[in-house]
Amino acid sequence: MDVPIEKKKFSTQKLLFIGGGLAIVALIIFVIISTGGGSKLNVEKERISINSVMNDVFQENIPVNGIVLPITTIYLDALEGGRVEEKFVEDGAIMKKGDPILRLSNTDLELSLINQETSVYNLLTQMQISQNAARQNTINRRNNYTDVENSLIEAKRIYDLNKRLYEKDAIGRQDYESSKNNFNYQKQRMELAKKVLSQDSTSTKQEVGQAQSSYSRTQSALELMRKKVGDLVVRAPVDGQLTALDAEIGQSKNKGERLGQLDVLSGFKVRVDIDEHYISRIYNGQTGTFTFNNKQYTLTIKKVFTQVNNGRFQVDMHFEGDVPEGIRRGQNLQIRVALSAEKEALLVSKGGFFQKTGGNWIFKVSEDGSTAYKVNIKLGSQNTEYYEVLEGLNPGDKVITSSYDSYGDTEELIIK
Repeated sequence: MDVPIEKKKFSTQKLLFIGGGLAIVALIIFVIISTGGGSKLNVEKERISINSVMNDVFQENIPVNGIVLPITTIYLDALEGGRVEEKFVEDGAIMKKGDPILRLSNTDLELSLINQETSVYNLLTQMQISQNAARQNTINRRNNYTDVENSLIEAKRIYDLNKRLYEKDAIGRQDYESSKNNFNYQKQRMELAKKVLSQDSTSTKQEVGQAQSSYSRTQSALELMRKKVGDLVVRAPVDGQLTALDAEIGQSKNKGERLGQLDVLSGFKVRVDIDEHYISRIYNGQTGTFTFNNKQYTLTIKKVFTQVNNGRFQVDMHFEGDVPEGIRRGQNLQIRVALSAEKEALLVSKGGFFQKTGGNWIFKVSEDGSTAYKVNIKLGSQNTEYYEVLEGLNPGDKVITSSYDSYGDTEELIIK
């Protein structure tokens, strides 16, 4: 009698298949756990930066770059156009006020000066001729007035004499009337001579005044023309150093063209570029500091240029107190401009963590220093060294401030 053989439920092949599947599932779960939100990551203590949160004096400031410039710069422009004939100095020369820098030539301007001088001399000659003629006319009229006056006196003498004789019947009526008529005629001549002499005096004064006014205007035009010709010699307007001289012998320069500049060496200022983001928070009187030769110096904003170019605007800062010895024009300075007054605040050191977290969270180190875990925080103002902590941390807390770029979404760090 045959005995039935019982069939096995799981063969060796099925068991291996099931085991392999479970291994794959376990691996997937491990990967998910390793990369998931609750994962942990080992880090070496030597490769991270740990800093303590502390209460300290805080002042918001921003780092900016500044370039040292002379306190005053005067630009030299060609007041008159011309050809460069002569250079008296070279770029970089130390100048005194009135020292010649270069000479231009302009034949049209020089010819105009000669014509103007000729016009003045001609006008002066005409004035002299007119004055001599007026003077001669006045002399003639005065001589005529004297003759008329003498005739009047003689006519009056004869009339008075004939009047007495006529009253005594010593002469006839005809002689008396003749002397009387002559006397009246001479009186009328005298009145006319007085009017002519008076009008001559007024006319002469007017002519002289007009001539003098015309001569003065022509003389002023001549002086102006001489000044324009004199401006062909470019001179230093103040004491200083000549820089950026752009002129070569034989080169033509147009009127108003920039020739160079003169830097006043009595002091320095610093021209600073600032991001337009801060334009509403920058004003005159704000201060900044920088270090030069291991000594700190202070600058004050004196002028704000509100025009924005390429996302930046400029300010001029002047030195407060001592000016660094050995500082030179064109030197670059690293400056911290204060945006607020000093105050007590909870501070955390600046570091690479901010690029990853945006200041919304940070890794806080446990009390025993073996682990670090995420905590939510809120940051306020900042300066070149610290962030102001508004929420999430307490004085004495230790946090990791170095970069988090390699941590992914790790929730906890194991510090080795």
